[in-house]
Amino acid sequence: MAHKYTSEQRDFIKKNYKGISSLELSIKFNEEFGTNLTKDQLRWYKKNHKLPNGLDAKFKKGNKPYNKGTKGIAKPNKTSFKKGNIPPNHRPIGSERINIDGYTEVKVGEPNKWKFKHRIIWEEKFGAIPRGHAVMFADRNKQNFEIDNLILVSTRQLQVMNNKKLIQDDADLTKTGLVIADVLIKISDKKKEMKR
Repeated sequence: MAHKYTSEQRDFIKKNYKGISSLELSIKFNEEFGTNLTKDQLRWYKKNHKLPNGLDAKFKKGNKPYNKGTKGIAKPNKTSFKKGNIPPNHRPIGSERINIDGYTEVKVGEPNKWKFKHRIIWEEKFGAIPRGHAVMFADRNKQNFEIDNLILVSTRQLQVMNNKKLIQDDADLTKTGLVIADVLIKISDKKKEMKR
């Protein structure tokens, strides 16, 4: 089923598509809007709206592969990685980092598996996050991991809250905004029911 993009989502894509892959864009988009779109869906959106990312991964005519003229697998030399060697920039499991969007990520697996800290905290308290849902910060502070500040919302709730500007810097106002979003969704559903 095709995704219907809101004007806010379209603006987000226009502001963020340049210089990143469709995979990176899908991760940013899904985190921002609590959706589960694939990289292919974002790639087709960009293609249909003539939004090239500026990346060129094609081989140019005349370029020579780095291993041209070699035969077989290269043997190890003094600059090769040794078995069991740990690179100096290696981060152990449990390490934290803040990504470009201000979200804290925690390393949960090797070699390079990271997960959002707020999602980990929410899941430890309440269990797995259902498909089509996101965990948001009630006060918009991406470093406030208090359990009262983390709210589970559906994609639809998040979309209404974004469209109606119901997400505030005050956690109580945002929680009230969630109630308003639920009322607006029920009104919309009722109207659709009456039209049938």
